[in-house]
Amino acid sequence: MTDRSFLPRKRTVFLILYLVFALLPIYWMVVMSFKTNQGILAEFSLFPREFTLDNYRLILTDPSWYMGYVNSLIYVCLNMIMAIAVALPAAYAFSRYSFLGDKHVFFWLLTNRMTPPAVFLLPFFQLYTTLGLMDTHWAVASAHLLFNVPLAVWILEGFMSGIPREIDETAYIDGYSFPRFFLTIFLPLIKSGVGVAAFFCFMFSWVELLLARTLTSVDAKPIVAIMTRTVSASGMDWATLAAAGTLTIVPGAIVIWFVRHYIAKGFAMGRV
Repeated sequence: MTDRSFLPRKRTVFLILYLVFALLPIYWMVVMSFKTNQGILAEFSLFPREFTLDNYRLILTDPSWYMGYVNSLIYVCLNMIMAIAVALPAAYAFSRYSFLGDKHVFFWLLTNRMTPPAVFLLPFFQLYTTLGLMDTHWAVASAHLLFNVPLAVWILEGFMSGIPREIDETAYIDGYSFPRFFLTIFLPLIKSGVGVAAFFCFMFSWVELLLARTLTSVDAKPIVAIMTRTVSASGMDWATLAAAGTLTIVPGAIVIWFVRHYIAKGFAMGRV
C-alpha cells in the first residue's frame, strides 16, 4: 500500500523548490544592490563583502533617477483610473444586455489586448506629435488604454455576470436612478472585480517599456526607460541597475499586498 503521508511531503518539497527558484533572482538582485561594481565583477558571493548604500543614495538624491519613479506612478495611476472608468459601463452592457454582434465586439476587444504594442507604435507617435502630447504623462496613459481597457472589461464582465439581474430590477422598482443604483448598490458588490482589474492595469503600465520609452523623452520619462541608460561605453553599471530594479519591485509588491484577497477571489471565479 502507498504511504498517504508521502504525497503531502512531496507537495511540500515541490513548493519549497518552486519558491527557491522563483525568489532566487530577486534575492540576487537585492544582494547586488548593496555591492559595488568592482565587488560584483570580482567574485561570486551570496552576501555583500563590502556593504554599501551608495547605489540607493544615488537614486534617491539624483532627480534624473527618482523622477522616473514619480513619472511612472503618475501615468500608471492616470491609466488605471481611466481604464476602470471606461471598462465599468462597457462591462455592465456586455453582462446585462444582448445586442447584434455583442460576442464579436467582445472578441474584438480581446484581440486588441493580444496585439503587440509595437504594432501601434508608429500611429501613436504620429498622432501624439500632431496633438502636441509627446513627452507627457497623458500620452503614455492614454496609449496603455488600448491594452488595459479590454482586459478590465473582460475581468469586470465576469464579476458582473455573477450578480443576479433581480438586484437591478428590484432597485428600479424601488425608484433608484441608474447612477444611484450603480454607485450605491452595484459597485460595492463587484469591488473585488474592480480591485483585480485595477491590479492588472497597474502591473501592465508599470512594466511596459516600448510605448513608454518611445512616447517620452525628458519630462515624463519613466523608470523602466531610465534604467536602460546604465549601459555606456565604460560598461554596465550593475550596482545602480540592481538598486533601481529593487526599488521598482516595491510599488508592485505594495499593490499585491492590498489586493491579494481580491485576486484570490478572481481565481475562484475563473476570470484570472
